[in-house]
Amino acid sequence: MKRKLTVAISAALFSVACSSSEPMQEGMAEVSSPVAQSTQQTAYQGSERGQANAREQRESVFSMQQIMADPDWIGRAPENAYWSWDGRSVLFSRKREGSPQRDLFQRPLTAGGNGSQVALSALHAHAYGNAVENSDGSLHAYIFERNIFVLDASSGEVQQLTRDSQNKTSLQFLRDGRLSYRIGNDIYAISLANGFTELVLSLQTQDAPEALKEPADILAREEINLIEYNQVQRRQRQERFDDQQALAANNSSLAPEPFYLGSNIQVVEVSLSPSAQHAIVAVTEPQSWRGEGDLMPRYVTESGRIENQNVRRRVADAKPVNHTLYWLDLNTGEKTELSYESLPGFDEDVLAAVREENYAAEGKTYESKNAPRAIGLMPGWSAPEGNIVWNENGSAVALMLRAWDNKDRWIATIDFASANLVSQHRLHDEAWINRDFNAFNWLPESNSLWYLSEESNYSHLYVKNLDNGNVEQITDGRFLVDNVTLSQAGDMFYFQGNVEHPGIYEIYRVSVNGGDIEQLTDLNGMTNYSLSPDETRLLLTHSSPLQPNELYVQEIRNGSAATQLTETVSAEFESMPWAEPEIVQVPSSHVDDPIYSRVYLPEDFDPNRAEGYPAVVFIHGAGYLQNAHGGWSGYFREFMYHSKLTDLGYVVLDLDFRGSAGYGRDWRTAVYRQMGTPEVEDLVDVVNWMGEHRNVDVERVGTYGGSYGGFLTFMALFKEPGLFKAGAALRPVTDWAHYNTGYTSNILNLPQDDMIAYRRSSPIYFAEGLEDALLINAPMVDDNVFFQDSVRLVQRLIELEKENFETAIFPVEPHGFVQPSSWLDEYRRIHKLFETHLH
Repeated sequence: MKRKLTVAISAALFSVACSSSEPMQEGMAEVSSPVAQSTQQTAYQGSERGQANAREQRESVFSMQQIMADPDWIGRAPENAYWSWDGRSVLFSRKREGSPQRDLFQRPLTAGGNGSQVALSALHAHAYGNAVENSDGSLHAYIFERNIFVLDASSGEVQQLTRDSQNKTSLQFLRDGRLSYRIGNDIYAISLANGFTELVLSLQTQDAPEALKEPADILAREEINLIEYNQVQRRQRQERFDDQQALAANNSSLAPEPFYLGSNIQVVEVSLSPSAQHAIVAVTEPQSWRGEGDLMPRYVTESGRIENQNVRRRVADAKPVNHTLYWLDLNTGEKTELSYESLPGFDEDVLAAVREENYAAEGKTYESKNAPRAIGLMPGWSAPEGNIVWNENGSAVALMLRAWDNKDRWIATIDFASANLVSQHRLHDEAWINRDFNAFNWLPESNSLWYLSEESNYSHLYVKNLDNGNVEQITDGRFLVDNVTLSQAGDMFYFQGNVEHPGIYEIYRVSVNGGDIEQLTDLNGMTNYSLSPDETRLLLTHSSPLQPNELYVQEIRNGSAATQLTETVSAEFESMPWAEPEIVQVPSSHVDDPIYSRVYLPEDFDPNRAEGYPAVVFIHGAGYLQNAHGGWSGYFREFMYHSKLTDLGYVVLDLDFRGSAGYGRDWRTAVYRQMGTPEVEDLVDVVNWMGEHRNVDVERVGTYGGSYGGFLTFMALFKEPGLFKAGAALRPVTDWAHYNTGYTSNILNLPQDDMIAYRRSSPIYFAEGLEDALLINAPMVDDNVFFQDSVRLVQRLIELEKENFETAIFPVEPHGFVQPSSWLDEYRRIHKLFETHLH
């Protein structure tokens, strides 16, 4: 049976728990869903023996072994779903039972069940999930196992174009109907009519060959003049060079001359225009991702010996990365460097105030001066549409650029007449530019660009007409726009957004000319989408707090409801009496916006019980992540553990502290130069709120979290002694100067510029504040947060003569645990910590 809990996603307090009559905030949704009803009561007993018996009984329902087992028992949810070419079925991957491998499944819309596995012999004909289309959408090209295939969208016929072992990328239909692709630093084009393949562009990372070099010095000059053999060799080299040059000039059958980019150069990106007349290339000086001298020993190995593994460099060792941009004219062979000097702010000292503060702390004076900044293409993972985008006919190109200091993002076009970059949009942030919400592209058949920007605090859609410079904001409000799809006609934007509630994501559309937003789905929870080939339906991936992702389909018309396609959750999982969280808005004592949190209550929760409840606060990892939402959490083991805790009489809360995703730019950047300060303030607020509104005994509250959550566990215990009686820090960061560059430099700048921020934000500098019970769980082969982080903190605690801490090591685990036995051991230790200090 299912036990009933009503989950109110609202500003109001839980009406059953409190007598508050605070009205529901306008515009908030109310979600009610049945949850499993337990056959056993978890009523608190008056004696310790009664409590122990209740816990023992509960072990049969929520055993730690089951919670931490291989998650296959929950079900194997569909992943990476996409439409079939004809829109009659959907395809998706599923984890293979008992294995990390994935298999492809196909499920016709008219059939029941979870579809059937695509045969290995047919995989090549179904691997078009990321296909590129020609101008009229009649042909879809894609890569399967390094080879190129083309699907005819009118018949479904698949043609294989290559059969070799060379890795191919960057598929693109050209305006003349050919298909281009990249192998290494070369771009080829293949004719679909006759299969003729030609080299279109070759990039050489070396200096251009010269006929004869002048003698290097006086000795070389004398040697050439003196020795006849040297003279003959030079003359023959010159003849070969002259013949090759003449042949290339007079014989059209030869491949085009390569573009020479210089030695000690690495190609970052190359983009060929649809007309195949031009290309844009970004290059940089090569840098190793490895840190100098940084090795991670592995103690449990097949060889029986200690083996060392190279690991990434630390932010303290980071060096600026600058990209040099070239515009290549494939007709003339000209290579033109594009200067950044036309970008507004290209030489600003954006860190002047930070450097002045740090210099002053050392008794020095900083003299600010303008100098060119390191600038390059926005990383590919930040710009879903790509960071170099051409218009349809290849006559114009737009690039997304980012300053290496993380303070600026530009969208620029190229004036081919003057060979200059033209800034079309500058997004400046005193903190840092987001890694998300960087999609941009051209509107079809117009000289207009659309793009996402956080300039209004939230990610919204904008359109700029390049002919007159007018910019129109298409969406507006306290919500995020993401995963944008432009309709084939170019008249509608489809997007995913959290319009009604920060934790509920639905699908919407809006005209490219602006106007009212139309809500297309109403599923509550977390919903993402893919448009059908004919744009009449949505393929939806949806989850709720108690249901992992499943697939749905919905017609795009008023009043349509979504139909569920897959049911992959196991009966065993569904039969369990999981506690469904209530999403609440905890008022902040520091900012106007509330702290959205998930709250789990015991089944027989009594707001008037004389004895307050013990409580646990879970702190999510990643920092910039959203967990207090209405969907299935990526922390599914933690969710199950929280149900176990509620059955043992705990109240559990997990919060989206400041710095979390989903709530706009200001919430995200609140942690700039002070990681661990606003988040701990939020932890204080949620503990006090639980005491006032959920009958929690604030003297019996514990906390735990991994990675960023482990870091915040340290900061809370070190900076706010007594807030938590016990805390477990898992795979924790202790010193941000030892973490990676991409994440850390955004928030804290570089140690050499801003050591104040690193000392302010790193737990190792506050270890003397430890008074409460601490458990440190540290994986030893963690190449994300190094084991050294925990080792250095333990040494610091020893030197401070702290007693109330324990350390558990996990010899074979990386940052994300893999072995069920390790998960079990870790959570047994966490549970023992809480039972010992909170009960």
